[in-house]
Amino acid sequence: MARRKRKTSFFMAGTYFDYPALFLVLFLVAFGLIMVYSTSSYMARITADDAAYYFKRQGIVALLGIFVMVMISFVRYQKIRKFNMLIVAGAMMLLVLVHFAGEESNGSTRWLSIGGFTFQPSEIAKLAIIIYMAHACTTQSKALNSIVETFILFIPPILLILPIAIENLSSAIICGVIMVGMWFVVTPKVKYVGIIAIIGAIGVVIFIAKAGYRGNRIEAWLHPETSENGYQTMQALYAIGSGGLFGRGLGNSIQKTGYIPESHTDMIFSVICEELGIIGGIGLVIVFGMLLWRLRMIAEGAPDRFGSLLVVGVIIHIGFQVVVNMCVVTNIMPNTGVTLPFVSYGGSSLLFLLVEIGLVMAVSRQIRPYKEGQERMA
Repeated sequence: MARRKRKTSFFMAGTYFDYPALFLVLFLVAFGLIMVYSTSSYMARITADDAAYYFKRQGIVALLGIFVMVMISFVRYQKIRKFNMLIVAGAMMLLVLVHFAGEESNGSTRWLSIGGFTFQPSEIAKLAIIIYMAHACTTQSKALNSIVETFILFIPPILLILPIAIENLSSAIICGVIMVGMWFVVTPKVKYVGIIAIIGAIGVVIFIAKAGYRGNRIEAWLHPETSENGYQTMQALYAIGSGGLFGRGLGNSIQKTGYIPESHTDMIFSVICEELGIIGGIGLVIVFGMLLWRLRMIAEGAPDRFGSLLVVGVIIHIGFQVVVNMCVVTNIMPNTGVTLPFVSYGGSSLLFLLVEIGLVMAVSRQIRPYKEGQERMA
């Protein structure tokens, strides 16, 4: 007599929860809110007649994101894989829509406004790629041994990356790194990575050549002190240098008073170093390192490959974006407009990062503690 398949609910309680990872995320969100207020209060008072304008907006998104994160943490994450192509298709529709009905800011059209809420579809694309790659690398593991079949597997993410690259090359690169990084974790073929890297580099060069301002950013990176476009970079470096070892003190930054453009977004790390010093900057790096280490522990303890790869995708996303942001601020690489995860001002970035953490927590809920696992095996 055939056994009936037991139906599983969409939500679950779970027996384990990674509280250290949750604490680190909440710490970063709280620290980010403090620094958003510190970095934006001067300009917000001038432009919006409210020193807490940006702080309030970011705070509302933070509360919403934490609520969504908690709700998603109770989801049986295996159910999500059924909707992976639907999520990819939805992200694609939004990315196409942004080119027809998107809002322009600072010369780029990257935002959609729906019901008064403005967001970047590229953030949804990052989440879609993580879910798709986790599913594809689990169900099509044999195809990963062939370079041709690997490129076929890459088609849906590439279709998401191309429209992003038109207006936002930095986000497109992050999406590409997530895609290739998750694939490499499953099948570490260095030869294939070399081929993909060459193709990716050619694509980046083409997109840089098609937009003159991207070439100007490279010039500003190489010669920030003489380039017309090197002002923001130089002011960020002045902020880091003037902060010294222990900083000027929280709220006492000089560079945030109109010298660093968008000091509460891309360049927030420079003000952190100015106010809290190199010690404060190193402390923040350590917190990010601790978070990534906890996420790695969850990935290793995940009950299945799909869950493990979901967490790996989030690790790659957060880790790479932190490195890129800090390298830009210190002029190790060209200015790309990438925010510092959980810390920089940016509602859509914070919201979807917390959604990703919700998925990680959903995976952690299904980890069986050692004693429980031993009892089940007995």
